[in-house]
Amino acid sequence: MKMDTAIFTRRTLLRGAAATITAAAIPRSGATAATTHIPDYTTLTSRPPLAERRFTSPAVEAAIRHVSAQIADPELSRIFSNCLPNTLDTTVSPSTDDGKPDTFVITGDIDAMWLRDSSAQMWPYLPFCKEDSRLSALIEGVIRRQTRCILIDPYANAFLRTATSKPLPWTVHDDTTMKPGVGERKWEIDSLCYTVRLAYGYWQATGNTTPFDADWLQATRGIVRTFREQQRKHSPGPYHFQRASAQPTDTLPLSGFGNPARPIGLIYSGFRPSDDACIFPLFVPANLFAVTSLHQLSIMVDKIGNDPTFANDCTALADEVTGALTLYGQINTEDHGRIWAYEVDGYNNSLCMDDANAPGLVSLEYLGCVTLAQRAIYQRSRAFALSRDNPYFFSGAAAEGIGGPHIGLGYIWPMSIIFRALTSTSDAEILQCLRWLRDTTADTHFMHESFEKDDPAKYTRPWFAWANTLFGELILKLAAQKPSVLRHVFVKNVPSTN
Repeated sequence: MKMDTAIFTRRTLLRGAAATITAAAIPRSGATAATTHIPDYTTLTSRPPLAERRFTSPAVEAAIRHVSAQIADPELSRIFSNCLPNTLDTTVSPSTDDGKPDTFVITGDIDAMWLRDSSAQMWPYLPFCKEDSRLSALIEGVIRRQTRCILIDPYANAFLRTATSKPLPWTVHDDTTMKPGVGERKWEIDSLCYTVRLAYGYWQATGNTTPFDADWLQATRGIVRTFREQQRKHSPGPYHFQRASAQPTDTLPLSGFGNPARPIGLIYSGFRPSDDACIFPLFVPANLFAVTSLHQLSIMVDKIGNDPTFANDCTALADEVTGALTLYGQINTEDHGRIWAYEVDGYNNSLCMDDANAPGLVSLEYLGCVTLAQRAIYQRSRAFALSRDNPYFFSGAAAEGIGGPHIGLGYIWPMSIIFRALTSTSDAEILQCLRWLRDTTADTHFMHESFEKDDPAKYTRPWFAWANTLFGELILKLAAQKPSVLRHVFVKNVPSTN
């Protein structure tokens, strides 16, 4: 597919030319094809052959066998068996750097490493690290690679394999400060938060402190410095970004600094976790995520780094952002009461919506961003996000769920259904989510980026490892906490009872 480089973007690569494109028509990155074997997920209905898998964990394989035996529905069991190991099967490149583990992780169909996606993809494997030292080293390698990435540029969201790798084609004309090794430079608060989440989770799961060395401590200081710069109390800071694109959500206005907002203590974000530009730059879910990350950093730098002064600095910033969120991040709605806004600007303007990506309103609890005191407002926000009052909540013949502007109206992201199930205590709601997820893979037995609400055969991204692994995480959680739910056999295409 020939595209003008001025408007060639990640979005056009993944979606193709039409909004209702099927997986078979989705073009793939030339950079990916040159360096990575891409399974044909338009026809593949099982895992890659053993010889073609990038990494195999005996502990994960044992869990697949054990949990699959608990799933009564054979199709759901097959999807789980395909999805849980998908990141390990297809996206990791284990190596070493200076004798230490080094792991590059792609999301799927692009040969670049997103800080957010790589962290989220590895997260479900943390419980298996104590049983599998090779898996533990693999994830240590991800943490070390992310550390080096942050030291290159804390404002970047994606990175290349090496400093000399071929640039991503849609970024070559971006007006921003690109550095060697950077894949894309969209400033997203959550990119840095996810790296902290993975590091903290790895430490908690393994007790291993070896990846948290002087370089890691330097990177964490870069994270906090970047958060403070983007509070923009005295100046816009160093970050700006503009891109020539037919999609207005791929660029920032006002010379690349974004729409104006009042410096009220919240952290500015150029883009959302969908890689779409914020309308109001004070993105509330990401600021809530930042609070959680800063508290986790405070614990780690105190206990591992032996730096109580820096730990107190992390806590102080977390407290400042929390106060600003309470004052400015909440809005009153007619039908749902007081809820979290999606974005605000400090001038009494707010955006009331939710997006399928995480962090979003629904996924806040999953990410550990909801305190006991915030439980009620989270539940009201979740109810809003899963209602027709959310402009990106779609209900159709195939399923109901949340999408977003990244793909377009009428397209539901399986991730949103997974997050709904992960944050639910209702067996009936979880069962409905499982039914939707099972019946919308278009017989590929893998998750996709999105599908059309009335026709799941119209879907985007046949190879999307984050969604696959997230589905595996959901099933693992249900097996541990609600095993009775997995004993149901579903009738296909049962209409929603909601």
